Amino acid sequence: MRRPPSFLPASPARRALLISLLASGCSADGAALEGGWVGTHPERGHRLRGALPAAGGPLKRTGVLIVGAGVAGLACARALARRGIDDFALLDLEDQAGGNSRGHVLAGVPCPLGAHYLPLPGAQAREVNELLHELGLAREQLGRTVWDERHLCHSPQERLFIDGEWHDGLLPPPEGAASLAQYRRFSALVAQAQREVGFAMPSHRMRWTARHAALNAQAFAAWLDAAGISDARLRWYLDYCCRDDFGAGANAVSAWAGLHYFASRHGFHAPGDEAGEREPVLTWPEGNGWLSARIAAPLRERIHLGRTVLRMTEQRQGVELLAWNEAADAPERWTARAVVMATPLFVSARLLASPPDALRSLKQQHAPWLTASLALREPLLQRPGAPPSWDNVRYGSAALGYVDARHQSRDPTPRPPVLTAYVALPESQRGELLKQPWQHWAQIVTQELAQTHPDLPAKLERIDLCRFGHAMSIPTPGLRGSAELAALNAQRGRVVFAHSDLAGYSVFEEAYTAGVEAAARLSL
Repeated sequence: MRRPPSFLPASPARRALLISLLASGCSADGAALEGGWVGTHPERGHRLRGALPAAGGPLKRTGVLIVGAGVAGLACARALARRGIDDFALLDLEDQAGGNSRGHVLAGVPCPLGAHYLPLPGAQAREVNELLHELGLAREQLGRTVWDERHLCHSPQERLFIDGEWHDGLLPPPEGAASLAQYRRFSALVAQAQREVGFAMPSHRMRWTARHAALNAQAFAAWLDAAGISDARLRWYLDYCCRDDFGAGANAVSAWAGLHYFASRHGFHAPGDEAGEREPVLTWPEGNGWLSARIAAPLRERIHLGRTVLRMTEQRQGVELLAWNEAADAPERWTARAVVMATPLFVSARLLASPPDALRSLKQQHAPWLTASLALREPLLQRPGAPPSWDNVRYGSAALGYVDARHQSRDPTPRPPVLTAYVALPESQRGELLKQPWQHWAQIVTQELAQTHPDLPAKLERIDLCRFGHAMSIPTPGLRGSAELAALNAQRGRVVFAHSDLAGYSVFEEAYTAGVEAAARLSL
């Protein structure tokens, strides 16, 4: 295909120069590159590794303590408030509520720090459907749900850079009849799993059977091998889906998880399928930060940010908690009748003075993530093919692509994009993520984006990076059906758990439902 005259890629030497400038902390014009770490404070969480401070500090009392103001913690607080219970407090070590669903502002533009969309929920996600109706995103009309189109992802939604140009959608085009046959075979296998095995979102609303257990016992990649799914393009796409939703590839996640990605929602549709229309999603410039901010707003007086919880101990009449007030740089004590641990389960195991046996023995891996928001001084030159979309991915890349925060804007004035790039890192790189300076990761992100936009380094104005050392649970073989998760999901009493970790993987529907259900399991 003839290259449009508007596309003028940088030469390899020019690109190398621009990237070397980034590595040295300089922009293309020689000025210091603006940017840095935002959003998370790993050093606060690492207080758990040190000795506990001497008991002291002010004593605060409340009825229910919720540790963690992510989606699950906010959902739990909202559920308590709706029951007329107002004697509760939420503690979180960060300076903004929302956990992985928080937003940022760069160059005056809202953009996501983490989760950036919500698929339209199915019938099993009752609590999420109720929330979305109450927020005005949906309404019932003549017996069906009508969504507010202002909050649905605007078209064009997705594109993939492959074979030297952009293609509509993220599914790579098959190479010939044999390749298409494998796409159709996988589509049939997903449909068969939906009918014969059964999947739901949230996942605990399905009846766990021996067939689920068999899928859960093996890696998704091994299951694909056994099913004869070997097409390179399809296998890359399925691996990308696993890394995008679970933080690890098809070799690491279970076959149950790999199928659940498709079978619990919209299925898988091969090119040319009648039912292959793209599933709409809800999204906002700041991603799911739009949702978390609106859930948190009515609770703001009960949310205590910058509180790093260090220890929780059950007493005869309740619980006692020791926290570190980051702003005051001093300890703080809390007492309550009950506590909801809305933190990752491995964190809960460290915080509880006497964790239950299921928490002690649970083996769960978490994927580190990096997000980078980039402000550009002018629009990017266009490559051949599909036009700029909300979600943009490069075929063959180990990164996860980028979204454009300005895509949802209804302002027709042409403006430079604000991009948020996503990188799911292997667990082995968690230490590097915390150790290396932000300029190191800015170079890696920019070098990846320059593969599809060679002019991007020269137009970069600022880059803000956010690191999540333990971003999401990886649904490894054996995890979802484990006795430990079953016990923790069922626990009642003065101490209950509420986190997407209870499902073995991290998505909004699981976290929100876990928070609502935890509120009902508390002994008050």
